[in-house]
Amino acid sequence: MKIWKAFVIAALFLAAASLPFYTGTYLLHTIYIIMMYMSLAISWDMLLRAGQLSFGIAGLFGIGGYAATMLQVFTNINPLICILFGAIMAGLISLLIGLATLRLRGIYFAIITLAMAEIFRVIIRNLPDTWTGGAMGIVLNNAIFNGDVKQTYWLVFGILLITIVLSEVFNKSRIHFAITSIRNDEIVAMSSGIDIFKWLVVIFVITSTLQGLVGAAYTEIYGSVNPDANFSVHYSLLPLAMALLGGIRSTWGPVIGAIVLGLAGEYLKLLMPYGYLIIYGLIIILVILFLPDGIMGLIKKLTQKK
Repeated sequence: MKIWKAFVIAALFLAAASLPFYTGTYLLHTIYIIMMYMSLAISWDMLLRAGQLSFGIAGLFGIGGYAATMLQVFTNINPLICILFGAIMAGLISLLIGLATLRLRGIYFAIITLAMAEIFRVIIRNLPDTWTGGAMGIVLNNAIFNGDVKQTYWLVFGILLITIVLSEVFNKSRIHFAITSIRNDEIVAMSSGIDIFKWLVVIFVITSTLQGLVGAAYTEIYGSVNPDANFSVHYSLLPLAMALLGGIRSTWGPVIGAIVLGLAGEYLKLLMPYGYLIIYGLIIILVILFLPDGIMGLIKKLTQKK
């Protein structure tokens, strides 16, 4: 059974990797945007598995984007190096934040992470315009790969693969036992010799680095960055909604949620360009009320009955 499962997953990934050879530009663009949100949703869920609720995706997404863009402007080096630099900067800043805040729990930690995007946005707006472009932001001379959609797709697909692999490592390795015990009962985890603070910092830095990586790639793909767009709360709420819809505390729940909500969102944008966010909100409410375990939870219940 496991061999067949591995075969099916490998076949799906090969099919996804080969999409640029037989798919049009618009569909490719739609798919790689969904894959970006999918990466954000999975990384958010990875931290949630340790019992820490974060609303800081937008802040780390924006940091990665600004770090990559500023390095590109000041040095004009390879955009791929700039993307890596953006991810590293997001990881380093999250390390400082984590050391200062990860002794907090529950709503207190969530509120601090919620404020991160706004704090970083204000800082960026008030730094010298020669550094960050101020309120208008920065426009690059060119997008990565000169705007080639196929190469852009493979870049985003590679980031998604990295995120999925790390998520599965979290689920299949000894890390899984550590973060599960921390989420279930910190006192028991501590008595078992688990360094709770250390593991929370490690997990927070890893997930933040992934979010910065996505933000840096997004900026290089679109060739511009500005504080209002790149620190938008949209980058926190939509991945959260995708994870909730698909099913939390797993890798494949956020994947399913991102596909369903991503495709639905694209259709809703065409149907009602200025009101589709209302539908997102309604979906979140309905999922919490009637489908608390998400689509994955529903699938498990149906298969167990059989």
